[in-house]
Amino acid sequence: MMTPLPDTELSARFSSALHSTARSWRQAIDARLKDLGLSQAGWMTIAMIAKSDADLSQKQLADLLGVEGPTIVAMVDRLVTAGLVLRAPSELDRRVKLIRLTDAGRGMYAKVKQRADEFRASLMAGVDPAALAAATALLETLQARIEGPL
Repeated sequence: MMTPLPDTELSARFSSALHSTARSWRQAIDARLKDLGLSQAGWMTIAMIAKSDADLSQKQLADLLGVEGPTIVAMVDRLVTAGLVLRAPSELDRRVKLIRLTDAGRGMYAKVKQRADEFRASLMAGVDPAALAAATALLETLQARIEGPL
């Protein structure tokens, strides 16, 4: 038995709220990080590298961030110049450059994470845990559908 389709107006409202909330969330964190001298793209790149269980190639990093190759090359160049990341040749394929945080990059990530955690805690204060769990489950389901066959 197929489940009924969701209300079109409600689905459109959800889609709009999702998009604008994600944008507002990034902008709010960005505002809290301005004094660190990092752009949104910079702190998102550092965070993605820090959260990875393994070294990432520039291509893998670009894919995770949803940007094109030339964009990630320019971003990594800026972060290298700032002393926050370095490029290291892959032991498996010397044509591949792996991106790693430097000590300064790890320190920067700690500051970024602390401020992001504080913002999230402040924002989520008083939110019903059941509502948060339901919203999280819904978003994870939608992401799985988007990334898998429809």
